[in-house]
Amino acid sequence: MTAPHQSVTAPVVVVGGGRMGEALVAGLLSAGVEPVVVVEKDQQRRAELSAAGHPVAVLADEAELARHLGATSPQGVVLAVKPNDALAACRQLAAAGIPLRRVLSIAAGVTLETLEGALESVPVMRAMPNTPALVGAGASAVAAGQGASADDIQWASGILEAVGMVVELPEHSLDAVTGLSGSGPAYVFLFAEALIDAGVLVGLARPVAKRLAVQTLLGAARMLDETGDEPSSLRAAVTSPGGTTAAGLKALEAGGLRHAVLEAVAAATERSRDLGRS
Repeated sequence: MTAPHQSVTAPVVVVGGGRMGEALVAGLLSAGVEPVVVVEKDQQRRAELSAAGHPVAVLADEAELARHLGATSPQGVVLAVKPNDALAACRQLAAAGIPLRRVLSIAAGVTLETLEGALESVPVMRAMPNTPALVGAGASAVAAGQGASADDIQWASGILEAVGMVVELPEHSLDAVTGLSGSGPAYVFLFAEALIDAGVLVGLARPVAKRLAVQTLLGAARMLDETGDEPSSLRAAVTSPGGTTAAGLKALEAGGLRHAVLEAVAAATERSRDLGRS
């Protein structure tokens, strides 16, 4: 992993302590990146974060952050708020007089142009992580704004690598990333549901069907990752002529599985574009 630039005094600031924000905090701490400061406006959520035992400062707002930092400039700010709150958070950071080096936003649909307008001369990057980041197995893409340097991108990539893998792409590709890996876990969960239900249908107890289905998905994903083979090659290797797998695949193709996946990714991508325009 390419760790973010570390300092004993300059913290990473995470604005937004929701599930993804907390996942980033946990990943950073596991990677040895300290100190980390969290800004979370919701009192109950602040209490939950404090009770979780993370060795971080949990603050109520940007004004409190400014007092906490004093003259120290954070090494970077991760904007992990809801999209509708992103601009307000940017303005509050600026109003608090915090000297910002760089900002990485994971607020879905909020464009670099919008963020740069709110933050003026601060280098900005935008990323699209997905929910497996919650277990350290995320897939993220990051896009650089006009003022972002190679060092800024390296820093942002290190933040995201703390919870999984990351690729750098131009901003116009982030809608497609949303349609594929952003929404992709839900597609996999739906397939897992169907696979478990199918196991029950053919006579397996549900707990057994679940264990077998989950391990099958994990094993297949590891084979894809570790062998480097194309999915089509791995599928062919397990499909004997006239065998059980061939019969099952025929039924999936007849049911339109491939077409449905293509349509799902395309629909989610287009919806992401619509949200970015609104």
